[in-house]
Amino acid sequence: MERFTALDEAINREKIDVKFPSARISDYFATNVFTLDTMKRYLAKDIFKRVKSAIAGGKKIDRETANQVAAAMKAWAIEKNAKSFTHWFQPLTGATAEKHDSFFVPDINGGGNGIETFSGDELVQQEPDASSFPSGGIRQTFEARGYTAWDPSSPAFIMEIGEGRTLCIPTIFVSYTGEALDYKAPLLKSINQLDEAALPIVRMFDRHATRVTSTLGWEQEYFLVDEALFFSRPDLVLSGRTVIGQSPAKGQQLDDHYFGAIPERVYAFMLDFEQEAHKLGIPVRTRHNEVAPGQFELAPMFEEANIAVDHNQLIMDVLKRVAQRHKLRCLLHEKPFAGINGSGKHNNWSMATDTGKNLLSPGSTPKTNLLFLTFFVNVIKAVYDHADVLRAAIASAGNDHRLGANEAPPAIISIFVGEHLSQVLDEVASRVKHGKSDEKANADLKMDIHKIIPDLLKDNTDRNRTSPFAFTGNKFEIRAVGSSANCALPITVMNTIMANQLKAFKKEMDDLIKDGESKDGALLRVLRRCINTAKPILFEGDNYSEAWAKEAEKRGLNNVKATPYALDFFETKKAKKLFTSNGVLSEKELEARTEIYYENYVLKIQIEARILGEIAMTQVVPAAVAYQNNLIENLLGLKELGVKKAALASQTALVETISERISTIQENVHAMIEARKKANKLEDAEKKAKVYCDEVKPYFDTIRYHCDKLELVIDNEMWPLPKYRELLFVR
Repeated sequence: MERFTALDEAINREKIDVKFPSARISDYFATNVFTLDTMKRYLAKDIFKRVKSAIAGGKKIDRETANQVAAAMKAWAIEKNAKSFTHWFQPLTGATAEKHDSFFVPDINGGGNGIETFSGDELVQQEPDASSFPSGGIRQTFEARGYTAWDPSSPAFIMEIGEGRTLCIPTIFVSYTGEALDYKAPLLKSINQLDEAALPIVRMFDRHATRVTSTLGWEQEYFLVDEALFFSRPDLVLSGRTVIGQSPAKGQQLDDHYFGAIPERVYAFMLDFEQEAHKLGIPVRTRHNEVAPGQFELAPMFEEANIAVDHNQLIMDVLKRVAQRHKLRCLLHEKPFAGINGSGKHNNWSMATDTGKNLLSPGSTPKTNLLFLTFFVNVIKAVYDHADVLRAAIASAGNDHRLGANEAPPAIISIFVGEHLSQVLDEVASRVKHGKSDEKANADLKMDIHKIIPDLLKDNTDRNRTSPFAFTGNKFEIRAVGSSANCALPITVMNTIMANQLKAFKKEMDDLIKDGESKDGALLRVLRRCINTAKPILFEGDNYSEAWAKEAEKRGLNNVKATPYALDFFETKKAKKLFTSNGVLSEKELEARTEIYYENYVLKIQIEARILGEIAMTQVVPAAVAYQNNLIENLLGLKELGVKKAALASQTALVETISERISTIQENVHAMIEARKKANKLEDAEKKAKVYCDEVKPYFDTIRYHCDKLELVIDNEMWPLPKYRELLFVR
């Protein structure tokens, strides 16, 4: 049987030895990245200054300069033994995409020779086929043209696959008519909007600051499964998760895997992928066992958000490729196994100035703490105003399995700030008076705030693992993002809602100042309004509790658990105004990508339904029938021997139970197929997604329940699929 062949192969798998450079990590870090330092060695001094200035200021690079950069990139890449180049982009599939072109161009005169070329035009723009990527109706199949355009703010890199080397150039992806068809273009626009909105407020405190950007530190959770066992589970191969599987006697209940000793084979894999990551300039620093057996986590240092997003997309690819080298498979699905923790991707988001100030980090003076408080309160107000859009940004078919379970926050968006900052907010809300300010009172309040905020707040602030949006000392941790998600979407939303809030905040301040209020008085008064308005979203308790769900409803907070209904939040007038007024997405772009998300949900559930039906009917039911026949044959033999009927009661009952479960499985698979046919007739993506959610998906639990019950009674030698105890503990 395939299961036992795979199990034997997995058990006897030898650890693959990993060769490591004798040098320190710092000696080979970013050696495959065209960094500014690398660029400086290949460019004329004046050209380098021009490029560096353009990148720092977010300005366009002219074609003459682009030609110089292209020549430098080509020289560097060829020295690194690269033979081809590609525009590397992030379409709305959720994965990355690339089309490779050779540097080599043959002699058109037929001389038999050729030359390696790479022009500024090839660097700046390419034309991949846009017809086969999701566009939400923006492009039809016969309208194939789309463009990738160079993003100079994210450095080019060389991807090593075996002996092959390819120069990869991070780009945006747009349609022929200019609409964004990717995650990067809106992200870059949101970063620019945040800069424009935040800088005037920052300069009230720091005149030297000239730029504000968002920062991101992501934490990537994943599972590892032996390759042979993986390929023996068609559900894992096709959907990324197990659609059936009885929980083993031991799962995660002893908490012995969490932060435990890393298994030797996994350790070798980790060292291998970390080496790959470091050469790509990804500052991976943390590794550990996660809570569930077979689950692990990695985390890098904080980076500017655009680069951090690119690095997370890269690391997911590196994880999968390196895992294959070690005869493992890396699972990035949010819930590959029932009954144990799923995987998330915590997005630790903050803002920083070019003068080195983290705007969500408390300082050592009243002035710096007032700067911190200003941005801290504005984040709370921004999330309160647009919690539903943030909920939509984390919605996916995979994440629906995870949100609200015991390892992930619920679908209710709330904010945890901790005891110290709750006290600060109460002080501001209660002590700032209406009307014109009292300068002495404001000064006293600022000093009180400074006394309450500890210098090392990050060490004195508790953590709330149940909160979907928690302040953790110098950043906000968005804990509800799914493990397979592109970070760009939630970060684009965060940047946009923050930019939108800061613009409103500045306008309110300016209006008060025009009426005769002092600058500090106006600032504190608007902060007071923000705190009092946004209080309903602040929650310090157990987000898993039923009491919180009831309380959240009283506060007017939404609790939308299913993706098709969460995506509705992207279609509100409020959401459209948010993105269009801030120039991040046009109404057409927002509607298109929302339709893509609906379609993606349908396709994911459709695939799971088909593989569940196939496994149930072609593997579980035949195994159950075969075992049932063995029982019947045994019963008949015992009857011939004259064994009394009472003594055969338990075996007879088992035969009947198996028959009932087989019948229930067959009936529900048939009904699920009919429900799917009904849904497939619908053309509207939103309606189809909701029918799949409400009328197809509910069959999953019933079919799974009876399949899993059969797994408990069928002879182990006859069960065709690797069991949870094998998938999770054999490595």
